[in-house]
Amino acid sequence: MGKNFQSLAAIQEALLKKSTTIEQLVSHYLSNIVEHNTRLNVFLEVFEQEALASARAIDAKLANGEAGRLAGLVVGIKDVICYKDHNLTCGSKILEGFESQFSATCVERLLAEDAIIIGRQNCDEFAMGSSNENSAYGLVRNGADDTTVPGGSSGGSAVAVQMDMCQVSLGSDTGGSVRQPAAFCGIYGLKPTYSRISRHGLTAYASSFDIIGILSKSIEDASQVLEVIAGPDDFDSTVSLSEVQEYSKPLSRNKKKIGFIKEIIDSPFLDPEIQQAFKKKLEAFSSAGHELIELTFPYLDFVLPTYYILTTAEASSNLSRFDGVRYGHRTTAKDPLTLEKMYKKSRTEGFGEEVLRRILLGTFVLSASYYDAFFTQAQKSRNIIKEATIKMFESCDFIASPTTPSPAFKIGQNTSDPLQMYLADLYTVQASLAGLPAISLPIDHTTNGLPIGLQLMANAFEEHQLLDFSKTIVD
Repeated sequence: MGKNFQSLAAIQEALLKKSTTIEQLVSHYLSNIVEHNTRLNVFLEVFEQEALASARAIDAKLANGEAGRLAGLVVGIKDVICYKDHNLTCGSKILEGFESQFSATCVERLLAEDAIIIGRQNCDEFAMGSSNENSAYGLVRNGADDTTVPGGSSGGSAVAVQMDMCQVSLGSDTGGSVRQPAAFCGIYGLKPTYSRISRHGLTAYASSFDIIGILSKSIEDASQVLEVIAGPDDFDSTVSLSEVQEYSKPLSRNKKKIGFIKEIIDSPFLDPEIQQAFKKKLEAFSSAGHELIELTFPYLDFVLPTYYILTTAEASSNLSRFDGVRYGHRTTAKDPLTLEKMYKKSRTEGFGEEVLRRILLGTFVLSASYYDAFFTQAQKSRNIIKEATIKMFESCDFIASPTTPSPAFKIGQNTSDPLQMYLADLYTVQASLAGLPAISLPIDHTTNGLPIGLQLMANAFEEHQLLDFSKTIVD
């Protein structure tokens, strides 16, 4: 029997009572995918037979008492995460037909604990986007209202959890790509501290920002998955060696100091309904005995320009490897081609408009004439933003803000205005620039029934405190 379980703990309890099996669970998710996927365009590929075979094998392990700690967890992975002998396109024509030669470390660790990977999820091309309208394989629709976007770039991963097509999804978060779609879809979205999870097997967009993130129906599930996939990895020299804590273990529940940034509440870009829901949540914190700390952050106007200068520069460098020579799309033009022309035609045909825009912008800011004026200054700006953000934690435990300035917007509403689209990341990029952990929690709905998210940010490597406090909000 399959049903919409809210946590892995509930699934494992049902398995223990023998009221369901993992094979029945997988069949339930597959049925939901068939029912919703054509309309919402969430999965690019479903590993149906493989998932069912894995389910039968893990059911046998359960019967023998040999199953891993994630037995019963069915996971979808964003189409930027490598899974050996499975296709990987990053939502782009440039990688059409490419098959991964190895699995990402996070995938290997999930499989080692008997989680099941059910499929590959649609996303903005190379994780570049805030609406999931940039995929070469069609846009993704929000399950709450299919005329609106699900957010990006991990929109497919968010909708899969929202519509019970899997229990948890792994996405990637460069500037808010897990938290923003989580807010738009009314689920939980965790971005850990930069370097907390190995990036081995995550296709690079902006290497100094990219991090694997977790989209889930519950904080408990996010905590358990983080325990499994975090930690040192010989394949990633940038991953942290700091101890992985028992994130799912409760901490002592003392009162907290909750900071909020005055400039965010007063921002003209903040939707009135989201502003009202956020203020209501601050009042709830105060009523529960937590101390509210008003903060000022004078660099709010600089976070988006700094972020986009640095990430486009890194994208220009990282995406140079996709040249149409060794794998992926190669132009079929018949006219005589020099090697340089073949590169240009292959990349022009293979990359979408938004990716081309960011590559061109990144190449420009890295050019000899403008490197110091843009890239060097942006690096200095990032350091100032990071130091100012970390300093705020001297007076508070967490910083609360709306996750997004608006609820999910209509499909096509911002496609002709890149600046308006980039503003969707206004409140999430600060944590990304500073490399700090942050989580989006569903707290309310607009009068039109669209979800509203609250973001909580913590100091570096304080995921345990962040997750535990988040649980007190939703309990």
